[in-house]
Amino acid sequence: MIKKFLGTCLLLSVSLFGQIDKQELDTLKIDAMVVKDLKSKHILYAKDAQKIVSPASLTKVMTALLAIQSGKMNHSVTITREMTKVEPTIAGYKRGDVIILSDLVKATMIKSDNDAAKAIAITVGGSEEHFIEMMNAKARMIGMNHTHFTNPCGYDEKEHYSTPNDLLKMTEYAIKNQTFNAISNLNEHTYYSQNKHKQFFAYTHNRLLNRYEYAVGVKTGYTSKAGACLIARAKKDGHDCIIVMMNAKEDRWKIAKNIFEQVLES
Repeated sequence: MIKKFLGTCLLLSVSLFGQIDKQELDTLKIDAMVVKDLKSKHILYAKDAQKIVSPASLTKVMTALLAIQSGKMNHSVTITREMTKVEPTIAGYKRGDVIILSDLVKATMIKSDNDAAKAIAITVGGSEEHFIEMMNAKARMIGMNHTHFTNPCGYDEKEHYSTPNDLLKMTEYAIKNQTFNAISNLNEHTYYSQNKHKQFFAYTHNRLLNRYEYAVGVKTGYTSKAGACLIARAKKDGHDCIIVMMNAKEDRWKIAKNIFEQVLES
């Protein structure tokens, strides 16, 4: 009887954890979203989670991950003219600057610098084209069956797309890497070119890191087509939650904080 009682209590505690006001979330002006409790592996909320979307700079999770997995994080990268041919946001590298790959990864994840992302692609892949092939191969490997990448930055292009479910799979795979976790949780990073002693500063776009004490990353995104996007993660008392939010027309930071409070603190 005691074992049965304890088992019932355990099931009750699991069922009570992660209660979300789904009716409230249904009223939000968000194109698509998925919320997952990583401890129980339960999807707590989903809205159009299979919808084809433009991933914007959420793409850079894959870009950064491939760089980390390359084993070249201490490699010196000489910036070429091709690496600087990007649209803002940029770090502002000039041809001939020498930047350590780990600094490029941090600039890509923290400030979402597109010149850093392109420099990663050319360095790790040998060419941007081959790196894109690597991105798509990795996507297939981890089960992102409704995703196709055409660039390492997240530019809006017809054949550059994903789904909230696939972006969740990508994030779950990425956070198995402790180097990735450490970088995605940084607020800022100051670094220097190795040859010209220029200083560069990356500051986070992820306001949740300063607004919610249990937030631990991971990536923001925005384009005119994709709208305001966010992959957010928070951990408390052994519980771990991820939100993938696409085209939020309301305050994405407030929405994410409210969800985490319901999931982790109720």
